[in-house]
This record gives sequence, structure tokens and C-alpha cells, in this order.
Amino acid sequence: MSDLAAEVTAALRRSILSSVIARGAAGLRVVAADDGVVTLAADGSPGAVRPILRRIEAQIRAAVPGVTAVKLASADPALPEAGDLGGAAQLILDADINPAIAAHRGRVTVAGAADGWIRVRLEGGCQGCSLAEVTLRQGIEPVLRARLPQLTGVVDVTEHEAGTEPFFSPAKR
Repeated sequence: MSDLAAEVTAALRRSILSSVIARGAAGLRVVAADDGVVTLAADGSPGAVRPILRRIEAQIRAAVPGVTAVKLASADPALPEAGDLGGAAQLILDADINPAIAAHRGRVTVAGAADGWIRVRLEGGCQGCSLAEVTLRQGIEPVLRARLPQLTGVVDVTEHEAGTEPFFSPAKR
């Protein structure tokens, strides 16, 4: 392991790893460190790391002055054929979104797909959660749009009123 990789690994252990694990990843490790560019790999769910990658980069660059950029190694699942939008979306949800929202006892499943639109159902702690729309529009939809260029939009078909244990109940707002 190079000196730069060792310094970044130490910085990860000191101040970053616990927050990454709390978001649903099993861990975060250095896979390459060349010319100031550090490549990290998330063990478990890369989806737990992607939303906070800029914050992780800022912390690493502050702790290790030799670092000029931080990248996340791609762990994209092999997506099904181009015609299976729903199947591709479910693979992405399972790899990137569901491990992160599992911390809130939640899960997202594809209820159907047609004409570029994906219908999703939020389950567990997400069903009836007062922040479900925020999760959908600021978390789930941007990830799907970035990975599925044929996507037109995402529609929530969840019966939120039937949720029995929402993570954030409307009364908590």
C-alpha cells in the first residue's frame, strides 16, 4: 500500500467510516491512489456513499493534503436488456437505494414500468413516512435518471395511508 493510500485509509477510519456504515454501507476502502487521485470502493451498498461523496472528498482532502480528487469505483450491476426498464430499475434500487433506506426499515420495489415511466412502491418504514416524497424526488429519482437514460419519470403508487410503522410519522413533522 502506498503512503497516500495509507494516509487516506487512516483518515477514513478516524472520521468517515462510522457515518458511511450508519448510512447502510458495510465499509469503505481505498482501491487506488495515484497522482493525488484516490479511488474508493464501498463494501455493501455504493448507494449509501454516492450522496455524500463530495462531503467524504472534502474531509479526505482536508486530512490528507496530497489528495486532489476522490472517485468512487463503479460497482454497477449488469443491467437487463434495454427493453426491461422495470428490471433494470429494480436492480439499481436493490444495489444503491434499498441498503441505504434499510436503516429506516424501508424498501422500494418496482410495481411496473411502461412508456419510460416507472411505478414504485415504498414499503416498511417508508410506507406512510412524512418524508417519502423527499426520498423519492431527491434520492431515488435522481439515481434512476442518472443510470437509465430512457427513463421519463417515477410515480409513487404506494398506499401511504395504510402504513403501520412509518419511520417519520406525519405527527413528527
